Amino acid sequence: MYKKILQNPLILRLSLVQLFAYFGAWFSNVAIYTMILQFGVDSITNAIVVSMYALPALLAPLSGAIVDKFEFKRFMIMMLIVELLMTLFYLSIGDISQVPLLMFFIFVRMTAASLFFQAEMSLLPQIVEKDTLKYANELHSIIWSVTFALGMALGGISVDKLGIESTIMIDGGLFLLAIMIFSTIKFEMKKETTQSISTLIKEGFFYLKGHKALLHLIMIHAAVALTSFDALINLLTDVEYKHIIAIPLAIGWLNAMRAVGLMFGPLLIGKIVNHLNLHYIFVLQGIMILIWALIEHSFYLSLGMMFFIGFFTTTLWSYTYTLIQTHTEAAYLGRVVAYNDMIFMMVSIMITMFIGVAFKLGVSLAFITATIGIGFIVAGGYYLWFKRGFGEFLESKSY
Repeated sequence: MYKKILQNPLILRLSLVQLFAYFGAWFSNVAIYTMILQFGVDSITNAIVVSMYALPALLAPLSGAIVDKFEFKRFMIMMLIVELLMTLFYLSIGDISQVPLLMFFIFVRMTAASLFFQAEMSLLPQIVEKDTLKYANELHSIIWSVTFALGMALGGISVDKLGIESTIMIDGGLFLLAIMIFSTIKFEMKKETTQSISTLIKEGFFYLKGHKALLHLIMIHAAVALTSFDALINLLTDVEYKHIIAIPLAIGWLNAMRAVGLMFGPLLIGKIVNHLNLHYIFVLQGIMILIWALIEHSFYLSLGMMFFIGFFTTTLWSYTYTLIQTHTEAAYLGRVVAYNDMIFMMVSIMITMFIGVAFKLGVSLAFITATIGIGFIVAGGYYLWFKRGFGEFLESKSY
């Protein structure tokens, strides 16, 4: 099915853009995480820096209207250029006093990345058949996972061997390739609308208000953001693992192993997951994280567990995202996708800040990890309740 989807030249080129852009992004992520640990920032500052990656999604009412207003191609290439510029600006950060400036660069870059992603996820339902949309989303997730695995692992090696600045420059070079490929794509799925941004924002708000089932789906999808525990991995590295392995290698390899699980998960279980058994996948995800909480003090056991933690995540993300897309009218896709990302990132930020604050207050990392695992089990119960109350809704367009 993935091969069939890639026969669409538009999907193929978009996939290549994702491949280069995402691959480079993980290089600079390792560089930044290593940089702030070398600066000696405290756990709160570490959590705030990580939160900058999610914060732009809170602009959803505005960003969703912008995505629905402008023609796709011109808008998306502008966002890629902004990402490239902000990546190069990372090179200007030299000491701990410039961490606020680093946060600003991350915020602007991720705002552009968020807008690009929202435009892409609004575009996909219009260029693929509905019965293949789930697989298109899975393909997007698999590319993300593959680049995450290789990017974090090789990024760790790059930072360790070449240094932070060279690693960021590699990211910039890969982004330049992504821009060159995207510029060759020919498509225009919609014209720019004459409606004002404020009108589009109001219409999007009332559309969601009138579709309660969509709101529940958005909350269910947001539960996947409980896996946003980069700050937890950073803290484990600083507390438990730095005496065993170099910091950039530990961060890179742990995230790479998780990404391997993210990659293989949909290939092995994607076809058997449906709206009837989705709650079991949430529960299994929670159980994997609870097991990790028991063994995370050991780097090598933790490294092996990362595969199982990532195994269910991609399927949860892609299936719940597909449910939202297929139950949303095309004219409102940009705004609904943006609101969905806003709620998702709000959960991501809350989890990140919870990790930083709880650790600062003396809560053990194992307890913090277990709390995240329990959150997935609760999410499974929430979906079960939703399925019983909105079964007819799910049956109407289920995959």
